Amino acid sequence: MGFRIVVGLGLIIALQGCEVGPNYHVPPAPPAKLTAAQQKGAAPQTLTQGGDIAGDWWTLYQSPELNAVITNALANNPSLTAAQASLVQAEESLRAAGGVLLPTVSGSLGYQRQQPSSATLASFGGAGASSIPPYTLYNASLSVSYALDLWGEARRDVEGLQAQTEYQRDELEAAYLSLTGNIVTASIQAASLQGQIDATNQTIGAEQQMLTILQAQQGLGGASGAQVLQQQAQLAQSQATLPPLEAALAQQQDALVAYEGAFPGNAAAPVITLDELTLPPDVPVSLPSAIVAQRPDIRAAAAQLHVAATNVGVADAQLLPQVTLSAEIGHSGLTPGSLFTPQDLLWNVVAGLTQPIFEGGQLLANRKGAIAALQGSGAQYQHIVITAFQNVQDALVALQYDADALAEAAAARDAAQQSLAVTQAQYKLGGEPLVTVLTAQTTYQTAAIAEVKARAARLSDTAALYVALGGGWWHRTDVAAKCCGVIP
Repeated sequence: MGFRIVVGLGLIIALQGCEVGPNYHVPPAPPAKLTAAQQKGAAPQTLTQGGDIAGDWWTLYQSPELNAVITNALANNPSLTAAQASLVQAEESLRAAGGVLLPTVSGSLGYQRQQPSSATLASFGGAGASSIPPYTLYNASLSVSYALDLWGEARRDVEGLQAQTEYQRDELEAAYLSLTGNIVTASIQAASLQGQIDATNQTIGAEQQMLTILQAQQGLGGASGAQVLQQQAQLAQSQATLPPLEAALAQQQDALVAYEGAFPGNAAAPVITLDELTLPPDVPVSLPSAIVAQRPDIRAAAAQLHVAATNVGVADAQLLPQVTLSAEIGHSGLTPGSLFTPQDLLWNVVAGLTQPIFEGGQLLANRKGAIAALQGSGAQYQHIVITAFQNVQDALVALQYDADALAEAAAARDAAQQSLAVTQAQYKLGGEPLVTVLTAQTTYQTAAIAEVKARAARLSDTAALYVALGGGWWHRTDVAAKCCGVIP
């Protein structure tokens, strides 16, 4: 008999090592190639294949104002607070789920005062039984219950919650990356708009000066009214470009204030100019395998794929027999003093096996749905990986041409400025008509704004590459990676 019990326990332990359903494996890195040609033109950047990314990559712009905005945002942005709370919730759910793998133990104490009915007493004790007075019944018991996880359903559940915790951690990292990237991009855009406003104001100042000269010449008979009206129209046209730029700048500044967790209008907007931003001279370009490991959105998609795989295992286990063991021991007595005497001992041991026979097709449908969800998660993972590599390649392509575009824009601006100065001087001497001056003014304004936009584009595209590569979150210490395997 004892041998049979030992064999039975050994069989149960062996069966508990079984886990039905697919075992999750991290998808391999795709055989992608990234082109990162060296740049030409003004102040070329060095693109280093396989280089590492700093956790605080935005400090490479060397702007104290930008650093201050990001520091405030990381401390006060409500979206980060929400993401952190979601991570804590997932971690606590995982801790709670771990208890499913252990037996449950509960204890109870009872006190009951009762008076049996006369009919009941008579049926058991005869006619004199009705004289039994009311009595008190005390009881105490301890019960243990354990569901044998023969097919790994509970372990798959815990594995899925572990993957869900990894997903929430990756979502938190994605929120950090998105926030810092948005702040850098919004700051550069605000600086660009301020630069365009400054260039427009310079043009307006020159045009106003030209109008003053024309009005003076008109008073002396040296200029016609038509020429004055032409210059006034040119000045009004330049002035009309200011309000849209100023509105866009205000919106970017409001966005920066909101990123810091403050209400727009209740806090001072940061003021950042293009001259205060330094273009990072050395930019790392990660290898394809590193991008898969670094990008929070790819890691989050992999975690969701892992969750989907565990759900298939759970669905498989639900089709198989379930075994539950339970035991209870206790005492019941008429007085507290006799409650724990051997005569009042009560106990029971129960073993139950449940095999689904007819569930109306529910379990099979659940399994097919879980398999479909796994296939969908795989396709979604592939889509996110492709999009990530597209982001990196797009940023690299943009950087390859940004330097040339900036050099050409700066040269065009300088040429337009010189042409305007020569044209204005010749006009004062009577060598050029007013229409030539007006054309030169328009050309210079367009070139000056184009040069500002080209400078901002280089800065923004550099930030886009840092974000596309993952932003160096693995070097940060403000969110410790407890579950995801920190990249060395």
